[in-house]
Amino acid sequence: MAKNIQSLERAAAMLRLLAGGERRLGLSDIASSLELAKGTAHGILRTLQAEGFVEQDPASGRYQLGAELLRLGNSYLDVHELRARALVWTDDLARSSGESVHLGVLHKHGVLIVHHVFRPDDSRQVLEIGAMQPLHSTALGKVLSAYDPVAHTEVLEVERKVFTPRTVTGLAEFESVLDHTRARGWAADVEETWEGVASVAAPIHDRRRMPVGAIAITGAVERVCDGSELRSELVAAVRDCARAVSRDLGAGRF
Repeated sequence: MAKNIQSLERAAAMLRLLAGGERRLGLSDIASSLELAKGTAHGILRTLQAEGFVEQDPASGRYQLGAELLRLGNSYLDVHELRARALVWTDDLARSSGESVHLGVLHKHGVLIVHHVFRPDDSRQVLEIGAMQPLHSTALGKVLSAYDPVAHTEVLEVERKVFTPRTVTGLAEFESVLDHTRARGWAADVEETWEGVASVAAPIHDRRRMPVGAIAITGAVERVCDGSELRSELVAAVRDCARAVSRDLGAGRF
């Protein structure tokens, strides 16, 4: 069997690191996280920067993903049937709810955000396409874990980290959450992943009635929740949107 090329593996690891968590990282942070010598890390970063995959902020010297990587990602997403079918519906959902909308799919023990519609106001927001979210604590992740057998297996195998005091990590309690999700057809995340943030998500099915993704509304707790409960009109709106995309994928009525 042919050996993997170490420099390519390191470059890929570097891009994944820059894609998650902090948006900009310094050379020392990158080298330390990947257990690389600074000289080695700097050489890889310089090459990625020359190709447009990484950009360096002139003021801080920190690195972030570059425009070329976004261009390549978008060319993939443009042919992604799920995203293409969801574009109009998610735009409408963001407008009607006044909140951000995310479309996520299962990817490498987590949820990959393949489409993100900004909250329709003038506030500063960060595009999260390509970001990864955990399976066990987010609304998107719980929906996928509840309906997709592969996601269910993966979420049981990975470490379920505690993000806030509300994060559910115990196996029995988590399985109960998934049972509740299947029974009502949607999942919630009220400050389980991020303090002050709430989300509600519903599953998308294809023509074989197989779960292929999930749609979520995400926003500040005081806007998304009514007291301690998610606003019923937002729950209904997310479910209607997910059903509409499912119908477009040939799933028929649910």
